[in-house]
Order: sequence, then C-alpha cells, then structure tokens
Amino acid sequence: MAKLRITWKRSTIGRPPHQERVIKALGFHRLNETVYHEDTPQIRGMIAKISHLLDFSVEE
Repeated sequence: MAKLRITWKRSTIGRPPHQERVIKALGFHRLNETVYHEDTPQIRGMIAKISHLLDFSVEE
C-alpha cells in the first residue's frame, strides 16, 4: 500500500479546536514536522479537513 508524506506547514493559532485535534491525531508535535501514514480513507479524510494547513504527497 502507498504511503503519504504529510508536512505541517501552517500554525493552528486562531483555528477552531477541532482542527488542532486533527493535527494531534495525525501525530504532529511541532510546525514543519513530517509524518508518514498509510494511504487509507480515514487519513485522507483527516487531510481533507485541514488541507489548508498541510503539504502532502504520495510515495510508492
């Protein structure tokens, strides 16, 4: 299965609390951090909710 490389690019300061919770659920701790996840519908849904804060790409 493909992997997603997800990088947190924009701060959650002033954002709704649910967006901060999605950042934490994806495993981020600090800005400009990169995490890797399997390409699943659940992860894609989380990315869709906060795509304006992230940068992501698919790695084979």
